Amino acid sequence: MNNSKTTVDDRKSKVLPVGISFNQIVSALMRLGERKRESFLENLLAATSPEYLKSIEEARRDYKEGRVYTHEEVFKDIK
Repeated sequence: MNNSKTTVDDRKSKVLPVGISFNQIVSALMRLGERKRESFLENLLAATSPEYLKSIEEARRDYKEGRVYTHEEVFKDIK
């Protein structure tokens, strides 16, 4: 029988390549307030999305090259 599934307990004992254990990560997340924790996790997940990262690069390039609109230009027709 091939038991290749990793349990949560197996992961808890492992140290990630950056020298931080699973328990240390969970502990740090639990110390954050709910809003900060949600924001951090959203940013972490977004940072692992190639499409999201590409869109950030494009937006930064647009901004640097002056391809931007003012708030007034964007919302001029909305009443």
